Amino acid sequence: ALDLAALATEHAQFKDWWWKVQIGKCYYRLGLYREAEKQFKSALKQQDMVDTILYLAKVYLRLDQPVTALNLFKQGLERFPGEVTLICGIARIYEEMNNISSAAEYYKDVLKQDNTHVEAIACIGSNHFYSDQPEIALRFYRRLLQMGVYNCQLFNNLGLCCFYAQQYDMTLSSFERALFLAENEEETADVWYNLGHVAVGIGDLNLAYQCFKLTLVNNNDYAEAYNNLAVLEMRKGHTEQAKALLQTASSLAPHMYEPHFNIAILSEKVGDLQRSYTAAQKSEEAFPGHVDTQQLLKQLKEHFAML
Repeated sequence: ALDLAALATEHAQFKDWWWKVQIGKCYYRLGLYREAEKQFKSALKQQDMVDTILYLAKVYLRLDQPVTALNLFKQGLERFPGEVTLICGIARIYEEMNNISSAAEYYKDVLKQDNTHVEAIACIGSNHFYSDQPEIALRFYRRLLQMGVYNCQLFNNLGLCCFYAQQYDMTLSSFERALFLAENEEETADVWYNLGHVAVGIGDLNLAYQCFKLTLVNNNDYAEAYNNLAVLEMRKGHTEQAKALLQTASSLAPHMYEPHFNIAILSEKVGDLQRSYTAAQKSEEAFPGHVDTQQLLKQLKEHFAML
């Protein structure tokens, strides 16, 4: 395809922007991102096109240059005001950079241009849910239902929103629908994991235990489920099982602070202060602002000082 595009560009005396875009696509697929960038830039000089801007932004994202991609999208918006794909591109980059408030603002701009944009509605709903506004998130997810979106993820999110908004009559039926619509084991695992959280919330620890076990049946690498099962085992007094589960969780997801913190607490209870201190340090590395970890570290340091 690259040879064909190169011959066609030569035949057009390097004046046809379309063939340059095709060469750029080939380079992108081959992993030659700098060559692809040159082709897309050359094509943009000849013909300003939204598609070419999107391809060039993809190249910058692959080169790990999100700020360059952002600037490119913003320049594109000056030439194509209100272009939904460009605004959406900016929102996605902000979301990946963990700047959720800016992402939500741009998703709202997307909805001003196209009020049936599924991704924008879902992301704003998710943002409201994590901002402790489940009732508002519920409105966005219901809007998606009205639009005819009918999948496992939507009912999973609806179930969580209903639970945290205290609409318990809808919670279990939403999760049942999500399980019925799950297309693969990962989706099924997510639903069972959330059901486990609901069970913990209503105080049914036996149901929670079963749900987290079913999560691991469907997805054996689900670190959060290992962590939560370990906490339930600790409550039953099964220290060794809890320790094994926490070690599995921390090896599967070293970026999570919870398993490290729980190992620290467990080790401190059984008197293994050195292991407790090491685990607490790892927890602090993963989440420096965690108050309980800092208190535990302080206690351990005081204890070591007394020794």
